[in-house]
Amino acid sequence: MNLDDWRSRINDLDNQLLNLLNQRAEAALRIGDLKRRKDLAYFVPEREAEIVDRLVKDNGGPLPAAAVRAIWREVLSASLALERPLRVAYLGPVATFTHQAALQRFGSLAEFQPARTILDVFEDVERNRAEYGVVPVENSTEGAVNLTLDRLIDSDVLLCGELRLEVAQHLLSRAPDLHQVKTVCSHPQALAQCRAWLAAHLPDVAVEEVASTAAAAALAAQEPTVGAVASELAARLYDVPVLRPRIEDSANNSTRFLVIGRRAMGPTGRDKTSILFSMRNEPGALVRILEPFAAERLNLTKIESRPTKRQPWEYVMFVDFDGHRDTSAVAAVLAQIREHALFFKILGSYPAA
Repeated sequence: MNLDDWRSRINDLDNQLLNLLNQRAEAALRIGDLKRRKDLAYFVPEREAEIVDRLVKDNGGPLPAAAVRAIWREVLSASLALERPLRVAYLGPVATFTHQAALQRFGSLAEFQPARTILDVFEDVERNRAEYGVVPVENSTEGAVNLTLDRLIDSDVLLCGELRLEVAQHLLSRAPDLHQVKTVCSHPQALAQCRAWLAAHLPDVAVEEVASTAAAAALAAQEPTVGAVASELAARLYDVPVLRPRIEDSANNSTRFLVIGRRAMGPTGRDKTSILFSMRNEPGALVRILEPFAAERLNLTKIESRPTKRQPWEYVMFVDFDGHRDTSAVAAVLAQIREHALFFKILGSYPAA
């Protein structure tokens, strides 16, 4: 076959794909109609996870798994938008890393609602202004995002998902060279992730904290002596050149995000559960609470303490582990923890990243 033959073959395949996608969309609309009649949730994340995991498992290539996930994320997003776009709140403004995480999780056809702060994202979900919210919870370089952990203590939202996003930080500026940058601004976490680079290359330049990396890019767009630590997406959307790429101190810099909502997720077979608890201040208290995990061979993926801010030196423990709360092994462990804890809360079970 020559080049024209292969192009003709591609055209035929594209037509077949389009026809099949429209057939799938029609089936999705029929399912949506049945759900409305039975008053069922129109968006079921665990069903989405099941579809994508099955396709990745059955994929024979040459498309890699990441490409299959990206393609079907948009297919699912488009199908859902035929009924009603999903409202998703995120830490804004446009082009923050949280915005990128929300796009990665829900596809481009969701109705994205930028929020000014992490607390505002929680409130949008709590007050039903959004079905879901996306918030950062920890960075591989700088650790926990404490505002998110603190809000989880009192909020009644449930954790519905998680995802990890590689974080590439760039220095954006309209200045022609580094010597003309007089101020560097960004979100505190982004600045911390580039601390060593900034100290080595801009040691005498003032560093200012702002609400987000996107807000920093907006400032750099207005003032040529300002440098912003932000993403490539922010550089494109705010039309600010990348003066120096990849300035993050760790080459493996990534951030974990949580999806929050109001509906409990069903099991998918590849799940994680998050809980928090406080305990008595006595020898062996933590060991007694954690022993059931070892007995049931449940893998702990995270344990973190935070002050309760109610009493001095009073702490609450955040624990993530593999498994779903509806399985017998996990349910047995949670029952034992409840017996020993002074305060206990299940934050949610959700498909693992």
